[in-house]
Amino acid sequence: VVFEKGGVYLHTSAKRHQDPDSLIAGVIRVVEKDNDVILHWAPVEEAGDSTQILFSKKPKQQEDSCISEEEPTFDPGYEPDWAVISTVRPQPCHSEPKRVAEPSSSQGSWAFSVSLGELKSIRRSKPGLNWAYLVLVTQAGGSLPALHFHRGGTRALLRVLSRYLLLASSPRDSRLYLVFPHDSSALSNSFHHLQLFDQDSSNVVSRFFQDPYSTTFSSFSRVTNFFRGALQPHLEGASSDLPLPPDDEPEPGFEVISCVKLGPRRPVKRAPPVTEEEWALHVGPEGRLQRVPELKARIFSGGLSSSLRRVAWKFLLGYLSWEGSAEEHRAHELQKTDEYFMKLQWKSVSPEQERRNSLLHGYRSLIERDVSRTDRTNRFYQGPENPGLHLLNDILLTYCMYNFDLGYVQGMSDLLSPILYVILNEVDAFWCFCGFMELVHGNFEESQETMKRQLGQLLLLLRVLDPPLCDFLDSQDSGSLCFCFRWLLIWFKREFPFSDVLRLWEVLWTKLPGPNLHLLVACAILDMERDTLMLSGFGSNEILKHINELTMKLSVEDVLKRAEALYWQLLACRELPHNVQEILGLVTPAEPHSPSSPSSPASPLQLSPTCSPPVVPPSADPAPEPDSSLEILPEDEDGA
Repeated sequence: VVFEKGGVYLHTSAKRHQDPDSLIAGVIRVVEKDNDVILHWAPVEEAGDSTQILFSKKPKQQEDSCISEEEPTFDPGYEPDWAVISTVRPQPCHSEPKRVAEPSSSQGSWAFSVSLGELKSIRRSKPGLNWAYLVLVTQAGGSLPALHFHRGGTRALLRVLSRYLLLASSPRDSRLYLVFPHDSSALSNSFHHLQLFDQDSSNVVSRFFQDPYSTTFSSFSRVTNFFRGALQPHLEGASSDLPLPPDDEPEPGFEVISCVKLGPRRPVKRAPPVTEEEWALHVGPEGRLQRVPELKARIFSGGLSSSLRRVAWKFLLGYLSWEGSAEEHRAHELQKTDEYFMKLQWKSVSPEQERRNSLLHGYRSLIERDVSRTDRTNRFYQGPENPGLHLLNDILLTYCMYNFDLGYVQGMSDLLSPILYVILNEVDAFWCFCGFMELVHGNFEESQETMKRQLGQLLLLLRVLDPPLCDFLDSQDSGSLCFCFRWLLIWFKREFPFSDVLRLWEVLWTKLPGPNLHLLVACAILDMERDTLMLSGFGSNEILKHINELTMKLSVEDVLKRAEALYWQLLACRELPHNVQEILGLVTPAEPHSPSSPSSPASPLQLSPTCSPPVVPPSADPAPEPDSSLEILPEDEDGA
């Protein structure tokens, strides 16, 4: 017996309010027996010793039965959507599915057992609908009696089942879990039958396990809720990644989050970029920067001129210290140049050695493939033998040696490309890239806990800023905000023109007015598109398609102005939830962590008085016109 739970009832009456005689108390068990795993329910008086249970399977003639479109044979009457909605087009069928167990007048005849391999789907009850229940549907198309968990335990049971099965939320119904065996070929076949892909899906499972980010991006317009929890490899004894509520949530019911009253949103003006002349005013004796907070505030409000970025980015990314002198900076750069000779670790590996090092060979192949398609529309990276591509390749392989635990993951080339374009030096670009990865390394970790946490934080912010939009997204099975995954993963690198990305990143690197401005940038984009999303009546696929089509159509200056306006609007709220204050950096978290470091998922909104944050004075200077050029050359080449 691997799982046992009492207080699991059958409701044998169709009445909304059950009388005691219509409730049959029982025990649910999951048992490993004879190379099979059985789910068994029996009334309390017959539960007895689990080792003495006799298990029955469906009759042989049912195995080829087709799917019935009729109502389930057991219907309590008060939950109409108990009828199973199949996500596979049903074949016409004239025969009705047979019951696994036919009840009689005695309670004992209600006992049933079913092999997990015979399950087709599992339906959960709606939150807050009295006791939580599960309905098990077999491959034959019939449903077993609903199991009502009067003492909780539905999530625990589902987690146990996930050790033996893959449970995936149906794209059409978030409360319906589709059941697949832990078998790649079977899962691929299921993709084919579920018609989740337009193209051949024969190798989609292996591609996803090898490169989840790339596969998700390329198929996102066709696969929505199905990917969540369905394609994560399950290790022996590991907890499931099911899209389930947190363990500490009460089994029946759900927490009602009250709306927070927001004040008016004040207009925000952007300032012109910081010039070399203005930067020079902050350089004091011995080359030390002075009035650094004021300088960071100017970068936040206006960005940097293109001629200044090569110097300023080294400070923003932590390569050079804001407090150091010019001499100290030169000594530091010499030291880092010596350290960069770690590049020899992979350069000296012979082809014969690499043949026996599958990890290094895998990194090299993946990097070569990604580099060959990174920013090729930019003239700096155009051409088959472009030296910029070779530098991208070498820096990324060296980073694998520098951070071997993380290695290389799809998307890192997108983060390095603008840095190399601006810095124009392999060593300096490498260390600046390392500084950027210190901020976002959690985005690329295999557990994806950081990405889940950030999506949870984004949802909290959006819930406070725009509850109607959240309700709309929930109604369209898009409340998890998975369509924002790429935004947060690579910091909007593919959403804006190349020059706008440079401006956006240098503003975000100031960490003003708080550590998670990138989340407010995401909120700003959704706020700009809310009317289009809500008034068009988009479904989940249309929402995803619309978000993807925003690529290269957004103005970074408009987005930054709106993101800052959202910040000041939240700041003016007198009853700002405590965990929202933590996201904005207004209070110190109970367990401090960096913006991209793993932590527990976001908790429900917690109300507390607002604390005073570090204030960035809004600038009254006129906003510059955004540069939307896609092709940019370094200053040395275009003579600027």
